[in-house]
Amino acid sequence: MKKYLFLVVAFSFSAVITFAQNKAEAEIKKLEQLEIESIHKGDTTTLLRLWSQDFVVNNPYGEIVTVQQILGFIRAGRIDYSTVERIIEKITFTENLAIAMGKEIVTPQNKTESAGKVVIRRYTHVWIKGKNGWHLTARQATNF
Repeated sequence: MKKYLFLVVAFSFSAVITFAQNKAEAEIKKLEQLEIESIHKGDTTTLLRLWSQDFVVNNPYGEIVTVQQILGFIRAGRIDYSTVERIIEKITFTENLAIAMGKEIVTPQNKTESAGKVVIRRYTHVWIKGKNGWHLTARQATNF
């Protein structure tokens, strides 16, 4: 009987953890999609809600840039895409930290480097959950 009770408790605990992780994973997927759509639209208001104040990017051009620099690039038309697609391949959680990894397929336009060409890049995002929810804190992107 004790063995049966132990199995029931262990299974229940496992189910609760799996449910919580699936819920968090769905939330990160939704935020990842909102972030790429906001980049595509140049929606800096939404981006400022999604990004932490200390958001930093190691961009595909070998530069480490801050929120203010990224906003400047968007306003100047240096981040401008006619098409965007983000394919999430893996999300990993550790306490209040989520790491999303995958691939992006973008078509830069206008003043953006590689305008008119399809660019494929690998990316890694670091999300941190605080009292106000998840915020994107770091990004690394590499064109291939």
